[in-house]
Amino acid sequence: MVPEFDERAVVEAAQRGDHSALTRLYEFYFPRVYRYVIARLGNNEDAEDVTEEIFLKIIDNIGGFSFRGLPFGAWVFRIARNEVVSHVRRSKNRSATTQISEFIPDPSEDHVLTIETQFTIAEVREATERLPEAQRQVIACRFGAGLNVAETARALNKSENNVKVLQHKAIAKLQTLVRRD
Repeated sequence: MVPEFDERAVVEAAQRGDHSALTRLYEFYFPRVYRYVIARLGNNEDAEDVTEEIFLKIIDNIGGFSFRGLPFGAWVFRIARNEVVSHVRRSKNRSATTQISEFIPDPSEDHVLTIETQFTIAEVREATERLPEAQRQVIACRFGAGLNVAETARALNKSENNVKVLQHKAIAKLQTLVRRD
């Protein structure tokens, strides 16, 4: 049986320098943060690097966090959002490079299925990039990170109704964009 995760107690222990508490926070938040980042960036290597940066910032700044009506998870995702935005800005200034290994097929894979899946994912990712920023953030939190509506609202500093409206509009627009393309 998995022990209950008392976020407040674990955060407070981490703030006191308890390394096992930091490990528990990392293990609890890593999958959700990584899914959020990969949904926003679409590149495993970049997502791994950015996620690492996010957790370094969390560790460096956890002492300044306080529970003032804002859950720890919302604070984590605000850091994640800021790091993703910073990464996108930095990467726009660099030239794009493609590794040759991306073009070498893996002989153990079903290439038709792999190509179809990659094509579909690429279509959705490209369509998502055409959404307004607020809609992209909601989609990334809800479907990339797996946050519920309330968690997304807190992370993005929006009302739950606003999140629902943005999500509805984003999904409708994505359906239109993917069908048209």
